[in-house]
Order: sequence, then C-alpha cells, then structure tokens
Amino acid sequence: MVTVTDVLQDSIAANAGILRGDVLISINGNEICDVLDYRFYLTEANVTLTLSRGGAAYSVTLEKDPYDDVGLCFETPLMDEKHTCRNGCIFCFIDQLPKGLRDTLYFKDDDSRLSFLHGNYITLTNLTDADVDRMVKMRFSPVNISVHTTNPELRVRMMKNKRAGAVLSYLRRLADAGITLRCQIVLCRGVNDGDELSRTLSDLAEYYPALDSVSIVPAGLTAHRDGLYPLSPYSPAECAAIVRQIESFANAHFEKTGSRLFFAADELYIKAGLPLPAEEAYEGYPQIENGVGMLRSMSEEFDAALKTRRRPLFRRIRRTVSVATGVAAAPYLSRYAKAAEEKYKGLKVNVFCIENNFFGKEITVAGLLTGQDIAEQLKGQPLGDLLLIPRTALRSEGDLFLCGMSKDELSQRLGVRVLPVDCDGGELLDLILKG
Repeated sequence: MVTVTDVLQDSIAANAGILRGDVLISINGNEICDVLDYRFYLTEANVTLTLSRGGAAYSVTLEKDPYDDVGLCFETPLMDEKHTCRNGCIFCFIDQLPKGLRDTLYFKDDDSRLSFLHGNYITLTNLTDADVDRMVKMRFSPVNISVHTTNPELRVRMMKNKRAGAVLSYLRRLADAGITLRCQIVLCRGVNDGDELSRTLSDLAEYYPALDSVSIVPAGLTAHRDGLYPLSPYSPAECAAIVRQIESFANAHFEKTGSRLFFAADELYIKAGLPLPAEEAYEGYPQIENGVGMLRSMSEEFDAALKTRRRPLFRRIRRTVSVATGVAAAPYLSRYAKAAEEKYKGLKVNVFCIENNFFGKEITVAGLLTGQDIAEQLKGQPLGDLLLIPRTALRSEGDLFLCGMSKDELSQRLGVRVLPVDCDGGELLDLILKG
C-alpha cells in the first residue's frame, strides 16, 4: 500500500475522484508495494484501482490506453525507500570518501529496481527467491550485476556477506527465464585476478546468450583508505597482462559465437600504454556507462563531426576555449584540440590535465574531478572565452561537484563562463565552436 501525495489536475485519476491522501492498495487485485508493481499492473486498457480513504476502501475503474499515465503522484520515485547495500566490499568506493561531503554521497544502494530503471549495478545479496520470481514475471531486463568472481568462497570474502556465494545461483534462474544479464567485474590486485579471473570469465561464458556483456574494470583506489583492506594499484605491465588475458577470452568467444562478450575498461588500456580497440570491437558499446569504449566512441564522434561541420562562418573563428579533463582522457582531448585548430584558423583550444588531489593521484577519470581541484590548478591560467568541464563530474542535477562546489562558484572563482559537456565528441566540437 502506498499513499497518493498528489493528483495531477484534469488527469484520468482526478476525473475518477481520487484525492491526495488516498492510499493505493491494489490494481486489478494485485497488491502495490512500489513503482514497479504500479507500472507493471497499470499497463492495461481497463484497470480497477482499490484505494482507501479515511480507513474506508473503495474502487474505481479506469479506461485508458495501455501505457497512459493516470496522474497519481507519490512521495518518492520508487514509492518507498531505496534498498541499502548489506555488503562490506573490500573495494567499495564509498568507504574511501573523505569526511564532510554531502550525506547522500555516503548512501550505498543495492536495489534491483534501480538496476532496471536507471542501470545501477546490484550484487544480488539483497534479493530473495520471491524477488527473483517477480523479476522474471515482470521481465526485468537487462539486469546489471556486479559479479566480481564466480568463486563462491572468494565472493563471500570480497563482499563480507555470507550470502554472496549462494546468490550466484540467481544468475542461472534469470538466464533460463530469458532475462538479459549485463555483468561487471571490479578487479582487485592479488585477489580476484590471475587464475581467479580466468575461472570467472570461463564460468560467465556459460550464460551466453542471456549474458550480453561483461566489463572488467580496476578497483578505484583513493587516498582515503586508512583502516581498509590493503589494496594496491596495478602497474602498467600488469594492466597490459590483464588486457591480453581478457582479449584472449574475448577472441576465443568471438570465434565460437560471433560475440566478444568480455570487455576491458578504457582505464586498463590507458595505463598499459596500449591503443584502444577499433569501434567494431565494442559491439555497440553495451558497457559504455561503465567506462568501456567511452574514449573510442568520443573519438569516432569527434572525427565524424569535424568532417561534417562545413559552415564557412566557423572557418575564420577568433576564439579561445579551454577544456578541463582528467589525466586519463587528456591525451585524447589534446588530439581533438589540435585537429580542431588545424581546421578552424583562429581557434585556440587549451586542454588542461587536472590531477586529482581531492581523491588521490590514482584516480584519473574525468568524472571524479572536483571543482576544488579545477579551481586551484587553473587559477591564473589563460582560459579565454569559455571553460568546458565534464558533465559526469557534476551530480545528476548538473549543479554540484563531489566536493560541494557549484558550477557557478567555479565560474566566479576563475572569471570565465563554465559549461559542462557530455562524453560526446559531436557536442564537444559544437561547444568549442559556438559555446
């Protein structure tokens, strides 16, 4: 049961007499506990809602198109509280955050509903058999799963949860039901790499074709690990060996099925000093949000945009633009900048490589840059007409960095207009040229 917090004016629900404060009990006889129940059972042309008002139950029948919204609003998007993580993973990034940040940054979610709605990764340890049955019934797909290892005992040790090994059985139940699985492995040096990684990749291959991709990413290690499990970063040579290991499995799987299935994070290629794979090797970028193929995609988009932007107005532009990015992406953005300057005479693009002092030098991705580091390292620099920053460094509302500084505050401190840019090469070029 969930309480209706508002009813949209002139909506189907309003016209049926439903009021704010009414409690939604069921739809077509099915109990409603959260947003997934609500959305799933509402997708009928004729639905009967059972509600209560002041303790007295009543029902209304609504006629609508199957996917029409009826106009009911609830306290939270999920219609109840997020499910918090019950694990104590040895590599958890939230445990490595410095003190004093926004309270919301310290919340650990492990919610299967957010996996379906927003692509969040779950560990399965929060699920019950009934939860899995509901996922199958409602056709949750894809489901994003943090696997890390298929060795049950090792998974228990890595995640500090006694259920972590047993719940691996849910992978087979979901796969057999036709649910698409999308998995990730966070690689910890000396823990789940080497032979353990080979075991995990071999085991996961058995779930194909229900399993559509597996990303392998190195654990992010900040400078705030006092008292935590002793983890150390991979060397360039070790990253190169990991890439070869992953590509060996990927190539073997490709020969057998036509799909590579296993994808190494961009970060591994960069640290190893290896060139990124060609675009076709990423098979449509199923793991791009996990840092797999993001730089290749951006390169392809930028090069394509550079070829198609033929407006004469832009060829004699007088403009200086600056771009702030992380250590990992800086060489790629510098190449884009040089290419744009060669095509558009009079254009100057400064690329500034920002070291992550806030989280530590091992954190090189642009999405974890802070306004504090950008402000300190760009103070007094000739920034020109505009400063572009990675949108991924801001929270979803687009206003605050992880350190709490706002985009507007950064603009004021540096005395330059600041605009966020997505990981999209075409958008990057457009903002460089037009702002």
